[in-house]
Amino acid sequence: MFEKILIANRGEIALRVLRACRELGIRTVAVHSVADTEAKYVKLADESVCIGPAASAQSYLNVPAIISAAEVTDAEAIHPGYGFLSENADFAERVEQSGFAFIGPRAETIRLMGDKVSAKDAMKAAGVPCVPGSDGALPEEPKEIVKIARAVGYPVIIKAAGGGGGRGMRVVHTEAALLNAVQTTRAEAQAAFGNPVVYMEKFLENPRHVEIQVLADEHGNAVYLGERDCSMQRRHQKVIEEAPAPGIDRKAIAKVGERCAEACRKIGYRGAGTFEFLYENGEFYFIEMNTRVQVEHPVTELITGIDIVQAQIRIAANEKLWFGQKDIVFRGHSIECRINAEDPFKFTPCPGKITNWHTPGGPGIRVDSHVYNGYTIPPHYDSMIGKLIAYGDTREQAIRRMRIALSEMVVEGIKTNVPLHQELMLDARFIEGGTSIHYLEHKLADRNEVKKS
Repeated sequence: MFEKILIANRGEIALRVLRACRELGIRTVAVHSVADTEAKYVKLADESVCIGPAASAQSYLNVPAIISAAEVTDAEAIHPGYGFLSENADFAERVEQSGFAFIGPRAETIRLMGDKVSAKDAMKAAGVPCVPGSDGALPEEPKEIVKIARAVGYPVIIKAAGGGGGRGMRVVHTEAALLNAVQTTRAEAQAAFGNPVVYMEKFLENPRHVEIQVLADEHGNAVYLGERDCSMQRRHQKVIEEAPAPGIDRKAIAKVGERCAEACRKIGYRGAGTFEFLYENGEFYFIEMNTRVQVEHPVTELITGIDIVQAQIRIAANEKLWFGQKDIVFRGHSIECRINAEDPFKFTPCPGKITNWHTPGGPGIRVDSHVYNGYTIPPHYDSMIGKLIAYGDTREQAIRRMRIALSEMVVEGIKTNVPLHQELMLDARFIEGGTSIHYLEHKLADRNEVKKS
């Protein structure tokens, strides 16, 4: 096991990794920007190194500074968290070339799954169900593009091979709009990701977003830890996540889960990962794989009792998975609300000083947050300041506990999206379960129409 790990991230995930390390008896190094000097995890870490000014490009994305910090502190491994450099194959490669362990997959695996075209090809080869679409990248010849779209059937969606986070995609409903959409998406993809390659998929009208969590080690062992429903989204950004996904047959989950685990074995996957699917009319369609720990990992931890971050560390230290698929037992239901520093309905960021911070407690309640009373939220980063997670024996109990927890949560000095979560926990369609990925945006659009009238 490692003696010292450098945490190459910030915010709640930096604190989450730090706690996992402390439980394993591992010393920690927190790297931070000037803006995060007073962060809780910086104070709690055994050592801390300032790696640059507030701007991410000069700090959390500054690979030489991070490597140098690992060298001067004699760290043995680097945990990238999520976001920033967590799915950057060049960074993973640089870490290992510099003599440190990268707590995540190998660089070639990140490259394979980071390109949506090669990822789909790998999944098809492994028997994982994929969305109908082009066989690889779209050709240059316009007539061939039209031919492919007719075979897939409208509406279609054009996606950037190197895209992510809801960027680099365009829905096309008619043939007349097709070629212009392809050209525009290619230009956007080149500008945003440095890769103009695009591909085509059938656009599913009202799917759910269901994902499978996996763990795989260096010794050919792989398991799936069940599924999460992340359909409550706004602009492709998740707002609420839960596990298990309501209303989906357990045999269907087991079947797709086994295929995901087998895919991990076939591609030589290492560490924690998530297979993301669109789910519609009883069918799963693979869209991408995230080769890192997810924001929403706590809901899976609560229903399985498995610490995913500790598992990442153990796997990176070349340990074998200490359990098999038959040992994993799913119990109860868990829901996570992402707490953001933003206007709850206009969604404008709201950085600033927190003058009063009180988190809820009680049975089944977990709060993952780096925030404290008097903490100033910097304006330079993502607006998420924490995650509120509720667990219950049933989904109904988890919802009731979440309502109570939200009512107890006090955040003063800034605006947060807590009022939106309170509204959603009373929403009839959410309570019923199984909303599509478009539900929240339609609900918000209807609200705006009512206000205008």
